[in-house]
This record gives sequence, structure tokens and C-alpha cells, in this order.
Amino acid sequence: MARQWMATNWGGPEDWEFAEVKTPAPGAGEVTIRVTAAGVNPADAKHVRAPRPGVTLPVPIGYEVAGVISALGPGTEIASGGGAPGDEVVAFRIQGGYATEVTVPAKDVFAKPPRLADEEAANLLLAGTTAAQMLHVTDVRAGETILVHGASGAVGVSVLQQAAELGARVIGTASERSFDRVRRFGGLPVAYDPGLAERVREAAQGPIAAALDTVGTAEAVDVSLELVPDRLRIVTIVAADRAEQEGFHAVFGAQPGSQAYRDSVRARLLQLAGEGRLQVPIARTYPLAQAPEALAFLAEGHPGGKIALLP
Repeated sequence: MARQWMATNWGGPEDWEFAEVKTPAPGAGEVTIRVTAAGVNPADAKHVRAPRPGVTLPVPIGYEVAGVISALGPGTEIASGGGAPGDEVVAFRIQGGYATEVTVPAKDVFAKPPRLADEEAANLLLAGTTAAQMLHVTDVRAGETILVHGASGAVGVSVLQQAAELGARVIGTASERSFDRVRRFGGLPVAYDPGLAERVREAAQGPIAAALDTVGTAEAVDVSLELVPDRLRIVTIVAADRAEQEGFHAVFGAQPGSQAYRDSVRARLLQLAGEGRLQVPIARTYPLAQAPEALAFLAEGHPGGKIALLP
């Protein structure tokens, strides 16, 4: 028997159940993974706080893991090709990753780059694919200067690194205590709060081509609209209402177009990470049994890196 976190009622992690479950044997096109690390993301709790269309209880929690193949279905290969019991892998986008073992579609399973630790691999793809899509929809190009709100967070840190791969320069908003993290990953930090637009102008010494918002505050949206003349080069992953009102992009993982794009870049992001060109800073790890405590720490708002659950 495996152990798995399930939302059996709508609400917070304190209401979840750490249940014993029988892991189904993999059918054709499926892989069973012994989980060695599960990534922790705000969406894990957000998506089961209240009823959502098309979602029924109980809901297995967790979208991304690292682990070891324990079984493959008949005639099945993983997304990166091949695959055999004992191989180290990464899986995203899946359901039920807060588990000791899970059976998932093989199309969502990739070979784990050897240089990536399990807790890093388990936290690479949700934030990384989100960052990639934000850069894609705003058409960020080499030589441009862009503004990233929340540059020290998980998505922001991935944006910093992927923008550098594109040859773009990033000005990133953050609290002063997080300036070193922004600099570490190639950004020029500026403090948020009143006067932000002027501080960004001074730092940029030229036009701001695009703005990428990971925080959703009124300040972030207002400053983006003030500094970026083309609203199609502004994107948010939080402030959907403002995006609809003002005519700029809002992207979310549940959108079919977002899913398709994010799935398409998983292999490339794993390659970058395997070459040491895309890092995943880890703030803390917790035993799998302490998932509610891990999410409570994440909810404090400034974890300083990603969090992993270790079965």
C-alpha cells in the first residue's frame, strides 16, 4: 500500500487526509513511480479550497514529482524515450504527487538530469513552464529590458534565468531582503512600494519593452500599464480581473492553450537544468507526512526558495 494526501472536503490542508491507497498497476501508456520528492506549489492548496467546475472529491494533491520507475505498462515508453524500472524520472503535469507511489500517464514522465537533486527536479517544471509562457506571450527578445514583478519568487527566479537565456535584461521588484537573490540570477532589483515607476525608469535608462506580473497587486498592474505602451506585452498570472478590464494577457495553467504550451517546453527546461543553466533554489524540505506544515510555511509569503516533500 502507498500513502497519499487527499482533499476529502473543500478547504485548507489542515482538512486533508493522509490515506493508505492501493497504487493501480500501470496500463498501456502509464508508468508507476516510487516518489522520492514532491514539489510544493501554491496551486496545490488553492485548487481545492472551494468547489470548482468539473472537479469532484476526493482530490489527490500534487502536480510534480521526482522519483524512480517501479513499473511500466505494456509497450510503454516515457516522454523522453525508453524507460525501465530503476530509472530516475521527473513527472509533470500529474495529479496525486503528494504520495509514496503514484501511477501516471507516461507522456508526462521524463528522464531526470543526473546533476539535479530530487528536490530540485520535483520543483522545476510548474514554475519553469509558467515563466516560459509569460516570456512567450509577451514576445521577449534579445537586447530588450523587461520588468518582472515578484522577481525573487519561484516563477520570478525562473523568469530571470530564462530571460537571460534569451539575451534580455531584467529589472525585478522585490523586498530589500531578497535583493541578493534577484542579483544572483541576473536581475537588477528595485524595491516595490510608492515611487516604483520612477525607480524602474531610473534603473532602466531606456524603454521597458514588457512587464511580467507574478504578484497581482494594484501597484504592479498600474506600474506595468504606465511603463509599457503595448498592452499585449503585459502579462499576469494573478490579476485576471484587471487583465480583462485593461486588455492585457492573463495566463493560467488550466487554460487549454496554456496547458499545451507549457507541456511543449518541459523537455527544453529539463535540458537547460541538466546543463546547469536553469537552477531551482530550495528553501526547505519536509517529510511527506508534514505536508500541511510545508504549505503553512509557503503561505507565509517569503520562503526564500522552493519547498519539497520527501517520502
